[in-house]
Amino acid sequence: MTAPQTDVRPDSTAPDATDGATGARVTLHPDFRRGAVDRRLFGSFVEHLGRAVYTGIFEPGHPAADEHGFRRDVADLVQELGAGMVRYPGGNFVSNYVWEDAVGPVEQRKPFLDLAWRTVEPNLVGTDEFLQWAEREGVEPMMAVNLGTRGVAAAAALVEYCNGEAGTRWADLRIANGREKPYGVTLWCLGNEMDGPWQIGQKDAHEYGKLAAEAGKAMKLVDPSISLIVCGSSSMQMPTFGEWERTVLSYTYDLVDHISMHAYYEEVGGDRASFLASGTAMDRFIDRVVASADAVGAERRSDKAITISFDEWNVWYNTTRFGGEENLPIQRDAPRIIEDVYSGLDAVVVGDLMVTLLNHADRVPVACLAQLVNVIAPIMTSPGGEAWRQPTFHPFATTSRLARGTALDVRVDAPTYDTAQHGAAPVVTAAATVDDDGSLGLFLTNRSDRVVEVELAHVGAALGLTEGWQMVADHEPAVEGPEHAAKVAEACWSVVDVAAAASPVEGGTTRVRLAPESWTAFAGTFARA
Repeated sequence: MTAPQTDVRPDSTAPDATDGATGARVTLHPDFRRGAVDRRLFGSFVEHLGRAVYTGIFEPGHPAADEHGFRRDVADLVQELGAGMVRYPGGNFVSNYVWEDAVGPVEQRKPFLDLAWRTVEPNLVGTDEFLQWAEREGVEPMMAVNLGTRGVAAAAALVEYCNGEAGTRWADLRIANGREKPYGVTLWCLGNEMDGPWQIGQKDAHEYGKLAAEAGKAMKLVDPSISLIVCGSSSMQMPTFGEWERTVLSYTYDLVDHISMHAYYEEVGGDRASFLASGTAMDRFIDRVVASADAVGAERRSDKAITISFDEWNVWYNTTRFGGEENLPIQRDAPRIIEDVYSGLDAVVVGDLMVTLLNHADRVPVACLAQLVNVIAPIMTSPGGEAWRQPTFHPFATTSRLARGTALDVRVDAPTYDTAQHGAAPVVTAAATVDDDGSLGLFLTNRSDRVVEVELAHVGAALGLTEGWQMVADHEPAVEGPEHAAKVAEACWSVVDVAAAASPVEGGTTRVRLAPESWTAFAGTFARA
């Protein structure tokens, strides 16, 4: 987990009607397609950090706990959220983790000091507990291996433990621990943020590239069916960004399937205009990583395309609310760390970031909202008490539910406005998906503080909008607790009156009105006329 992107430019100019932000045109057709929407695009992340695990997904003795100690109320919200994949066990945590210490009889496991978050980890939840929870909930696991303080042998052993058949050391240990059937984990991260000075076992690009290549080679010798994710730069602001990708892929290009991206965004110094344009920064970041990967492929004359695992993204008030892990005291018993509470404004930005991800579905098949529970999360819990939805829950869950099939190649003609952090940014963004049965998901963001009328141009195609949902930004500070989250949802999250918001116009056009500073999702139908 790293700092948000904060390029410094002149002061932002808030988008309003005086900037010409009164209308926009969005052109879409069912034949103009960008790529399949992979269900792993709607992933999330559970790290042994703060209360993500303990009193998050796992709390024995809670009234809603199942026989395994996992909270049923949280699992139900995970299902509603639509998080079809979850990354585990880190994050920074993984770079100091000895996975063997967290398998086998729980009473024989020893606590250890996690150096990443300066917390005593009790090892009550480990590989088996997490993978079996994921299996029960129908969630695909993404596992990470420790390439910080460990290396090739431990990584290969973990793959064997998870996926091996009976008759070898680590597979037999899994069986002895009560799990005969292999877990069949297919997606594996080769470490985490290895370029970061905060990372235990930080490495330069050559050191990491060589280690990742050797570890990945051994892991695939254990199970050739797995897919590998190599670490990209921890953010676009890292001084080695670009060169890191080129060097690491020079060692691993033929071996790995994906390269990772991480980015967090926040409102800094009241710069609301830049914050609303965070999706523009994400868009540029993706384009630059794709260009870096493709340049390596071109040099190798390779027909293979490396795709992106955007396995950490979210709104995180890192610079204004979190003092840095180096300032944390050593703590026990699942301390409260990075428990950001979110506003309607934050939720609009999260929805807009999902628009960006959908518009790169051809090169971003995997993404993880970081994180799932309590730690900068859409789901919050009270120890021994209730679980509730943060405002950011709603756009994620709605997009996961509606975005099916294929992402369309949507063209947006909209005014731009100036921002301090990202330069010129479009006032309106849009993404759309269509399933094989003609079901449409349409997602629109209005970054302006005025109503914007959008002309949906769909010449040669029949468009029908049947349902809609809307998140509007607020101006209230976020306050911790379920009561505030419910208040924000009531004030900012609503069902759209489609008949009032959308009106057909002659000539293959539908006009849609977008509320100021809002994210809107429509369900409907879309097919060639």
